[in-house]
Amino acid sequence: MRAKKIMEESQELAALTQLRKSVEKLSSSTEGYEKATLMRFLVARSMDPDKAAKMFVDWQKWRASMVPPTGFIPESEVKDELEFRKVCLQGPTKSGHPLVLVITSKHFASKDPANFKKFVVYVLDKTIASGINEKEVGGEKLVAVIDLANITYKNLDARGLITGFQFLQSYYPERLAKCYILHMPGFFVTVWKFVCRFLEKATQEKIVIVTSGEEQRKFEEEIGVEALPEEYGGQAKLTLIQDVLLPRTTPVAITNNNV
Repeated sequence: MRAKKIMEESQELAALTQLRKSVEKLSSSTEGYEKATLMRFLVARSMDPDKAAKMFVDWQKWRASMVPPTGFIPESEVKDELEFRKVCLQGPTKSGHPLVLVITSKHFASKDPANFKKFVVYVLDKTIASGINEKEVGGEKLVAVIDLANITYKNLDARGLITGFQFLQSYYPERLAKCYILHMPGFFVTVWKFVCRFLEKATQEKIVIVTSGEEQRKFEEEIGVEALPEEYGGQAKLTLIQDVLLPRTTPVAITNNNV
């Protein structure tokens, strides 16, 4: 067992070393990024250093173009989306992860796709930041719950759902611990099958569509009653994401070591 662990650590070190070299060849740098951060990109690309390096550099460029130098997107820039009061931030779950809950019946397709993308980044960044304990490690994950209860055709937004998952796949590799989908109505099945065409196998394996009583029981157990809102069988109060206050230092930590 010890020999196997030593071999795995040796392989990881070799992959990390090659990743850093490959990033430098792409005229970028991994300076300032912890091992856990770089490992997320390697795992997302099946430990292929060259593919992970490309993903890392693409992420750096995207991050620089999407997020201001302050390290976070101000609420004032996504005010229109926040006014729908559709995203809640809970946690930690029993496994120690922050929990982001999307109440889909309060969502409507945005007329400004660029602004909606900012909103997705705001939600993901703040959710991850809420799970940072003093200093970011680089491997923090989140748990997502998408509640489809009481949705109508006005709430359908396949493009918005695809955007959220694609951002997770491309720019937040290995940040998603698990995603639960609750109360999926029959008419949404076709939409979901379409969305799944854009999801990587690794992402699909982390998604659980809760349909049976046993799956509901397991969902409640895995989240934990202290994190799960009362409306979902727990003991917590629903908290809108904009009402969650983070330590002043958090955005700086995210910028330096990064989301």
